[in-house]
Amino acid sequence: MKKSILILFVGIFGFANAQEPTGYYSAAAGLTGFALKTKLGEIITAGYQTKSYDNLYNGYPSTDTDKFYENDGSVLDIYSENPTGTDPYNYQHGVKKCGNYSVEGDCYNREHSIPQSLFNEASPMVSDIQHILPTDGKVNGMRSNYPYGKVSNPSYTSKNGSKVGPNTSAGYSGTVFEPINEFKGDVARVLLYFVTRYQTKLSGFSSGNILNTSNVNKGLTDWELNLMLQWNQQDPVSQREITRNNAAYAYQNNRNPFIDHPEWVTTIWGAAPLAVDDASFSKNLSIAPNPVKGNVINVTGDKDLKKFNKAMIYNMVGQNVQTIENPFQNGSTITLNNLPKGVYILKTGELNTKFIIE
Repeated sequence: MKKSILILFVGIFGFANAQEPTGYYSAAAGLTGFALKTKLGEIITAGYQTKSYDNLYNGYPSTDTDKFYENDGSVLDIYSENPTGTDPYNYQHGVKKCGNYSVEGDCYNREHSIPQSLFNEASPMVSDIQHILPTDGKVNGMRSNYPYGKVSNPSYTSKNGSKVGPNTSAGYSGTVFEPINEFKGDVARVLLYFVTRYQTKLSGFSSGNILNTSNVNKGLTDWELNLMLQWNQQDPVSQREITRNNAAYAYQNNRNPFIDHPEWVTTIWGAAPLAVDDASFSKNLSIAPNPVKGNVINVTGDKDLKKFNKAMIYNMVGQNVQTIENPFQNGSTITLNNLPKGVYILKTGELNTKFIIE
């Protein structure tokens, strides 16, 4: 029932080097900007093994099984998962596949993060497991072909809090679908994967107010790209994504580079243009002193710190610079490993807390 929800700061990205095969990205060494994006597109296209659309259900037991929340072997559905409590319903792999549905919990199906109507249901996009997730049929239907966005005054809210309604992000006022905070970074990195993997095809797709078909380097419309860059920063890479990426590689022989190397998001597109201290994500502990003047920090803000079995410290390019096992078994202090001056994030369970070392 926990992963890592997030507060945020520009440049924080999460885990890095997620068990990629040796040399997988070697051809991209030294590249930056859209040249890097183009080369990554070539790398993740080479060797790709196209599977059938029907076969996605056979891939999901390895890519989308709940080993991270209830850890009960059920289908991990980002549209119904409750990361801090009991799920409203569960699916078992291969059981209650859609089919017809009228309410949540009737059946699960295959959600194209980029609607398949935008590419005329063509292969290989139509069956690429990297961007097609198992989700509840009803919520998938309510998402329809809407872009992902930030909702105000929702017309529909799913049982886990996903919403449909008018967009509040600058640059677009249409209807959008907003997943819960827990999976916003996941969605962002999936979309960035798609426009990298299919860069050479984008000009022939429909936009759907998502895809930038006239500027395939950017890949996404400006408003959507800006929002995805924010979500990427606000919700760093999780173990769920790392596990899924490895399983997808075993399934179809390609990877999502922005899970393996989240720092490449800013290398290609730059930092999110807006501040990421979004109040909806603010859920953090307290660190004192802050700024830190020595090598010891005192952590407060939760009455049961001992429940955190691991603490991780990240620098501003998303690198894990220190991991502490059972950090609060003997008190509330953490000794830092002589870290240089700068801004850091302490990640504990589902909480991320910013601190500064002077």
